[in-house]
Amino acid sequence: MRILSRAAVWLICLTLISGVAMSVTYAQSSTQIDSIVALVDDDVVLRSELDLAIKGIVDRIRQQGGDLPPQHLIEKQVLERLIIRRLQLQRAFQTGIRISDSDIDQAMLRLAQQNQISLMQLRQAIEADGEDYVEFRQNIGEEMMTERLRQRVVNSMDPITETEIDILLASDRFHGGEYNISHILIALPEGATPQQIGVQESKANNVHQQLLEGLDFASAAISYSDSQEALEGGLVGWRDLNSVPVVFSDAIRNLRTGQITVPIRSPAGFHIIKVNDYRDRSQVMATEFHALHIMIKTSDLVGPRQAMEQIREIHNQLLDGEDFAALAREYSDDVTSANLGGDLGWFMPESYGERIGQTLEALEDGEISEPFQTEDGWHILERLGKREKDITEEAIRNAARNNLQQQKIDIELERFLQEMRDEAFVEIRLDS
Repeated sequence: MRILSRAAVWLICLTLISGVAMSVTYAQSSTQIDSIVALVDDDVVLRSELDLAIKGIVDRIRQQGGDLPPQHLIEKQVLERLIIRRLQLQRAFQTGIRISDSDIDQAMLRLAQQNQISLMQLRQAIEADGEDYVEFRQNIGEEMMTERLRQRVVNSMDPITETEIDILLASDRFHGGEYNISHILIALPEGATPQQIGVQESKANNVHQQLLEGLDFASAAISYSDSQEALEGGLVGWRDLNSVPVVFSDAIRNLRTGQITVPIRSPAGFHIIKVNDYRDRSQVMATEFHALHIMIKTSDLVGPRQAMEQIREIHNQLLDGEDFAALAREYSDDVTSANLGGDLGWFMPESYGERIGQTLEALEDGEISEPFQTEDGWHILERLGKREKDITEEAIRNAARNNLQQQKIDIELERFLQEMRDEAFVEIRLDS
């Protein structure tokens, strides 16, 4: 069983480079003399780090059956990703973001739970893969820092208003299907001169011509794209026309699967977009559960073992026939449901986390769960009911909100990272 690939799934904003760094060993570089390939403000990127990251990218492309871009292009793209990661870590530290050992412990616990193993088994699996456990934890901590930095940027944005959603829903543009797209960006520097614009436009046209002549889009993205998803082959994923800028949506609206746009100009540069797939919107059905809940929360005063002992005692009382609602009112630390006798009402399973959803799915109506642990504490559930609910209208409104939010997030994060890169002192020391 390989844990590392699933570790990358856990952190919704893990960067590809960190995943690569965690999935390869340091055996090859240990016998070589290291060198500096980039100065990044007060930090450096080492040749060993770059080589390991490149190896991971090359292995992934080969596994997927893709065409390998020239080595010097992969090297350039991977180094740029490492530089951006260094800058994010520096900015996070400068702005007071800190990750404690306890934070990492909780992250490791979640990772173990997602793989349905214990922490000890997780460590054994990591070390069996040839990875140093201390370095693995350090990588997790760094990714948590960069994620919190990005979240600060997102939190500083103005929220999406109900009026914006109403306007979007009233437009004809929202009621189409969804497109799975990939993207290549030939970026323009801020305040680009006409000469710089001409050079980049010529480069975009050259890439477009190579694509028409059969160059694999993912390989082209890895080789030439300046976008954040370049090393993922340019894959953006599923979007409807309202979650991308209007200039893009107009260009891809009439494309068939497999077709690409001509280079499109925007303030950021020149873009080429490929439509990988298309799907219509359909009715949305959701599973909902009705359940009662008791939680003993862990804290500085109540440790995990003490919480476990309390929840087991409550479970024994339930098995002896005592009333669930009465015990919830007396003992539960779930402030939203304790006064209601533990009643959570009807809710979708993901509302309270994956572990609770999985537990409810395994129960029958009227059945009480065994005590189980999450990062918040120890829990007992009684499933009262299960139903399927048509949430199409709600889902459409949520999709509109998410699309507007995602469009703003993409623009703001791209601006933030580019601004941070432009302001930094970076010296590339790659061999010519």
